[in-house]
Amino acid sequence: MSLAAENQPTVFFPHGTPSKLYLRRIREILGIKPSPADPQLHRLPFLADDITAGAENEFQTVVKGSGVTVDLPLVIRESNYYKNINRRSRSGELSLRQVADLTAYIDGNADQIWENSWVRFPRKALSRFADDVFRHDLLRDKSDSGSPLRGDADRFFVRHDGEEHLRLPVSYLLKLALADAVSQESGAHPAIRAQGEKLLHHFLNDNTSPEIFSFYTVRLDNPAARGAALADETLQRFLLVQLLAYYANNKFGLKASGQEAVVYFAPHPPVRQKQLNECISDSFYRELFMSPCLSGWARGEKKYEYMGLCHQVLSRSQMNAVRKLKDAGIITRNLVVLPNISNICLANNGTHISLGSRTLTRLLSDNGSGYGAADEKYLGDLAIKIVEHFLPLVVGTYSAAPYRLDFQDFHPEKVLGFLPHELDYTHLRMIWRRWKKKASLRVIGQPLTPFGPEWLDRIISRLLRLKGDIVPDFRLIDYLVSIMSTDQSPSLDGRMGNDLRLKKDLADMGVFDTHMSLYQIYRNRVFADMGFTGFEGRYYSLFENIRDDMGNGTNLQALLTALAWKYMITDAVTHDDIPDDPTVESERRQIFFGRAIGIPTFFVNAGTANRFLKKILSRVRRTRLSRRYPGYVRVYHAEYCRALVDILEEDAADLIEMNHMRDTVSDLRQRIDSPRHTAYEKLMGGILGKPHARSALKLDAGSFNRLAESYYRETLREKNMTEAYDRLEFDALTAGWERDEHLRPILTAILDGQDMPGFLAGSKSDLMENRLDDDRLLRLIHLLLMSIAAAETRQTRNRYDSLDTAPVC
Repeated sequence: MSLAAENQPTVFFPHGTPSKLYLRRIREILGIKPSPADPQLHRLPFLADDITAGAENEFQTVVKGSGVTVDLPLVIRESNYYKNINRRSRSGELSLRQVADLTAYIDGNADQIWENSWVRFPRKALSRFADDVFRHDLLRDKSDSGSPLRGDADRFFVRHDGEEHLRLPVSYLLKLALADAVSQESGAHPAIRAQGEKLLHHFLNDNTSPEIFSFYTVRLDNPAARGAALADETLQRFLLVQLLAYYANNKFGLKASGQEAVVYFAPHPPVRQKQLNECISDSFYRELFMSPCLSGWARGEKKYEYMGLCHQVLSRSQMNAVRKLKDAGIITRNLVVLPNISNICLANNGTHISLGSRTLTRLLSDNGSGYGAADEKYLGDLAIKIVEHFLPLVVGTYSAAPYRLDFQDFHPEKVLGFLPHELDYTHLRMIWRRWKKKASLRVIGQPLTPFGPEWLDRIISRLLRLKGDIVPDFRLIDYLVSIMSTDQSPSLDGRMGNDLRLKKDLADMGVFDTHMSLYQIYRNRVFADMGFTGFEGRYYSLFENIRDDMGNGTNLQALLTALAWKYMITDAVTHDDIPDDPTVESERRQIFFGRAIGIPTFFVNAGTANRFLKKILSRVRRTRLSRRYPGYVRVYHAEYCRALVDILEEDAADLIEMNHMRDTVSDLRQRIDSPRHTAYEKLMGGILGKPHARSALKLDAGSFNRLAESYYRETLREKNMTEAYDRLEFDALTAGWERDEHLRPILTAILDGQDMPGFLAGSKSDLMENRLDDDRLLRLIHLLLMSIAAAETRQTRNRYDSLDTAPVC
């Protein structure tokens, strides 16, 4: 009987270093029978034909319009909260400043741009099908057709001029726009109606922002595309989002009533939303900005409560971080600026890229395969630990989130964000000292940080010419990216249930809640939960060019995951090589966070127990023993990244050839050696102008960050739209739709006999300038839906079933 057939994971399941028998069992299950002449690495998971991918993209929304027509200022003015603080300020119970700040937010918006506002429009503007979708989504339990309405259903309705209006977040507006655009009243071909209805459940939300996940699973097996195939699917979704926003603005009468919804990629919570958060309570903030979760969950009201829990827990966690900073010796006096009780980090936006293995998924779905959940956990945790060492390659290289900080922002209790929960005290102190040096927070050789009163800090900043800093990826600092293990409950030791034990420890410490998902930079996608097995990269912020940056970033993620499996299967790296100790965990993650901040160096204990990190450091040039930290080695971030590329080219040479990724590695090398090719530098060039007309440090933080927001909202959005539209035109002209017997009648119905190349070429400039008439806009939506269905068909290798059946997610 074979080892795989015995299916006794308890006999062979290891802790720490795997036994030779365990690795033999895994290799046999995978069909790997290595010999000196042929190691058979082509059978590894996450290679070539085995790997699939999908993405979740979070979007920023704004509503343009005056303070008397847009929902957000109207809700604030009409709220009991605003009325109560006005009354209390008049009676002297409350500072006049709080009311003045809130009033200034409403009345002082010269740009008339309201971030994350909801919208209002007449219910009668909906088609019958769209209204049916809305009625169903209002049910308390959507799996039960007889369910009563949600308890908060009244909040989605307002009366205006005696008429019923809907009041909805833009994330849900997009879903209703799609439902309306494929309704029977729209004249859509039946196949297009079916395709549109199938995609409705992909329109979700993050805590505040729209979140839309892949319309179909992408196979990364085309040597000519690889990660670019996922980027192309993302471009399809982005273009559809733009078209639906335009459609809703017109069809639902938003523009006619003084509202215009705009959706785009942006990584940070908007400046004005942060200012608003400073002058309202955490409960009122949640009322204004937490998504009601109308779409995507059977019990949306329960999900909404979960979103509120996340906001409350992370707000509390940031408060608890102040105590840790004092214990670490970073806060040395009792005078501190307390973080706001309402934390805004959940309004940040990023992209999550998930990779799946068809082989491992098939094995986990077969109870007799010999590969079970314990193996998935043991090998998955080790793969994550290996990949984490390489993640500094990604930060600022493929994605970034530039952010300006003034001198007065450098209160450690605010600027260090959640790092006290992610790093141990030693590495936290090292990063803080190096960050202050990078930001030139020194006067006559002595470090100087803000004192607290904002007026005083501004005077000091001007007198001493203290400029502050520009951070390459502040989203990774301002958000709880990957929480640190405790001594008793390591999160990646390969044991089943370790995440539950860690969450219990963290909850007891007041840092986390057991009901929340454990935050990790790179995390397992568990078969029992997801229906597939793989890994999710949660470290992507903003791409400057979706096809180049996201495509190559996806390729690198796939290559790193395959390399981790090569290391594991060949017994080159074990759990014992990367011990599950909080200090060792912090030691490798400090490199990732330091890269996000943009500090030039980091320090590693010369006697580190992390043998894998030692191997990497042996390849790094220009290291030396630290004079400031005895027993530590000083390492340059740039040299560390160059060493990682060297290791990739050497240890993954065979995988690079098998995956046809020589161009990806060459692109990575170019970005590391020449920073002007990185996403960070390209985004900075876009924000400031090319060549850089001004140094970021010549602008104050507010001016730079608002300039960045304007660039994301206008210039980058248009660039992304052009990139997406060009891909649509390319697909239309090369896929042969007009010659296909299945697609030709659908295409004829959409264009009503018009020439497709002429239609697309003639519509492009009008779309970019937002002057496309309703008829052409609707035809373009239907054409894009057909393109999405055809692309899904190419991925699934089936005929045109994708026009009628849901994709595998």
